Amino acid sequence: MQEYPHHYRASATGRIQGAVRIASPQLPSLETAPPPEYGGDPGYWSPETLLVAAVADCFVLSFRAVARGSGLAWDELACDVEGTLERVDRVTRFTGFDLSARLRIADPDSRDKAMRCLEKAEQVCLITNSLTGGTTLHCQIDTAPPA
Repeated sequence: MQEYPHHYRASATGRIQGAVRIASPQLPSLETAPPPEYGGDPGYWSPETLLVAAVADCFVLSFRAVARGSGLAWDELACDVEGTLERVDRVTRFTGFDLSARLRIADPDSRDKAMRCLEKAEQVCLITNSLTGGTTLHCQIDTAPPA
């Protein structure tokens, strides 16, 4: 890992109507739009869905690092996130994120270690640590031979 601080760049370009193009150096650009709840057309990523996706992505990547450091053998982790957007004190913001993690491991004797790794991943996720909305983690651990 590189020394801190790390810097990340992104840009957005839009016109009076239509999609907004977001970009970052050396990455494919995406078209975004307001979500349908704000009158946008379905079928586009929105800032809201990108933020919720960042929570799910960061959780999986954090789990990878924690599991590697703990020596946990695992096969697959899926994480669904639901972010709750509310108006609080005349400010619209995300007030919470419910994470539903489904982890598949081969060794049933590793369940406790797997649960500790899932909980640690929630604690160290830099995205949720950067947000004011709290998180709730729901875990399901299945055992099956590796695919």
